[in-house]
Amino acid sequence: MRELLSKENLDYKDRAREVAEKYVRPQAAELDRTGEYGWEILEALKSYGLTGIWIPKEYGGQSAGVLDLCLVVEELSRACGGVGVAYAVNALGSFPIILGGTDEQKEKYLPPIAAGEKLIAFGLSEKASGSDAGSLRTTAVRDGDHFVLDGQKKWNTNGGVASVYTVYALTQPDRGMRGISAFIVERDTPGFRVGKREDTLGIRTVPVNELHFESCRVPAANLLGQREGDGFKNAMMTLDRARPGVAAQALGLAQGAFEWALRYTGERRQFGQTVLSFQAIQFMLADMAIQIEAARHLVYASARAIDAGAKNISQLAAMGKVFATDTAMKVTTDAVQLFGGYGFCKDYPIEKYMRDAKITQIYEGTNQIQRVVIGRALTRELKRLTEGLDVTVEHFPEYTGE
Repeated sequence: MRELLSKENLDYKDRAREVAEKYVRPQAAELDRTGEYGWEILEALKSYGLTGIWIPKEYGGQSAGVLDLCLVVEELSRACGGVGVAYAVNALGSFPIILGGTDEQKEKYLPPIAAGEKLIAFGLSEKASGSDAGSLRTTAVRDGDHFVLDGQKKWNTNGGVASVYTVYALTQPDRGMRGISAFIVERDTPGFRVGKREDTLGIRTVPVNELHFESCRVPAANLLGQREGDGFKNAMMTLDRARPGVAAQALGLAQGAFEWALRYTGERRQFGQTVLSFQAIQFMLADMAIQIEAARHLVYASARAIDAGAKNISQLAAMGKVFATDTAMKVTTDAVQLFGGYGFCKDYPIEKYMRDAKITQIYEGTNQIQRVVIGRALTRELKRLTEGLDVTVEHFPEYTGE
């Protein structure tokens, strides 16, 4: 696959792999056990020039594409899925500003994120509005040169360590999703506090927190893009752009688990021969390799489409997310099986891959919702294909039994 990547792509990929092998892999088990954030890893990412690469150069970044972002996330996740998402979520949090912020907002908030000096989180989901993001209940009421936010946000990855948050709230509740606006909220804003940290199954090194807004006074200058009612559109555009990053996390987890399984079955001996020598095991590994490579091509294709400025990227981004994350869950589960009893114990890292993989099927749009997105896109495609054509099932007797 390397031969299909540019020199610049390979540079990002190789630097990320070096960070993963030198700094991430040695700490992955301990960070998973303690739940501590990988601050030393963040410093390594800074020194390797990998923080905020997706941010435009004029705001301190490197104007790298979504594909480059995916390559870095994949390599980090190959060593630890938690570290992979701890990196990727900064793109999720800053994409709303890149896509919809004013020049002043970009100049103020993007450079410190690009430098790795500040971390950012994305506040959309709530207890009663996960998949149905348009039904959120957090409100923002104009009061002079401020908006007063009241409500709660749930499932905020990076929540406990971020300094800046992109938050979505209703400024016009009677308009439903068309009344949602986006805000940039700083951690020290009066009335804002970080709430409970979730005790998660996987990705334990990155904190997932509730966010609470209690008469939280946000300057009107922090209304994203200075336009009310653009929030839901901004959130959906952000998620389309960020989903290849989740898919890349899943891809890295699948690749890492596969490599462990291949090594283990090549060393483990049963019945006088290596486990790998059994054809049934070879078939399992072959299927894993096929699924991983297929996922890689779909993830990279969706990232390239976004980088090329393609329109209507929702379907392809959803396909990449679904296929890669379902692959990660299947591959990591099979890898646990190949480790036998050891796969069920923390003696080896393989059970962590399975725990980290599960969330990729859930966050940034569950795979069930992604299938809804794909299905709707196919419905629109059918309408386009049949527009102006007088063709019905009666034109094909074999389908009617005639």
